[in-house]
Amino acid sequence: MKENKGNPLQLSSLNHISLVCKSVEESTDFYENILGFVPVRRPGSLKFDGSWLFGHGIGIHLLQSENPESMTKKTVINPKDNHISFQCESMGMVEKKLTEMGIHYVRQRVEEGGIYVDQLFFHDPDGFMIEICNCDDLPVIPLAGEMIRSCSRINLQMIQQPHIQVRVQP
Repeated sequence: MKENKGNPLQLSSLNHISLVCKSVEESTDFYENILGFVPVRRPGSLKFDGSWLFGHGIGIHLLQSENPESMTKKTVINPKDNHISFQCESMGMVEKKLTEMGIHYVRQRVEEGGIYVDQLFFHDPDGFMIEICNCDDLPVIPLAGEMIRSCSRINLQMIQQPHIQVRVQP
């Protein structure tokens, strides 16, 4: 088994993802009005069409395709395809809003040790997959070694709670 080398590149966080788009305007509208991202300034030295957005702790850089007619759009929603996932507070509210907006989605449920994770998958205007989930309900458990960090609110709350020591007087 390979030894875990820790963080050899000293990475601190995910900064952004870049997506090539058929229409930067249409994709910007989707990420703003469906997913709640906010447009941010791009460096003026960039000499190609694009849009930068920020939200939920990450950036999305939308890049205009140089040949949009050649781009094929995925129409089948396959939860095993490449995607980006967002945590939400209420799966019921998200599902209701997607239905109201006429966005086709696929629902999936994963179960692990009695914990259920609900997932909704749908496409952006170019067919890139988006997942909305309550994945924080599932603890992040390393395959080997000690628990280093966890994305889970449950585990974070357990770590943050003060340890209470009880002393018994003889």
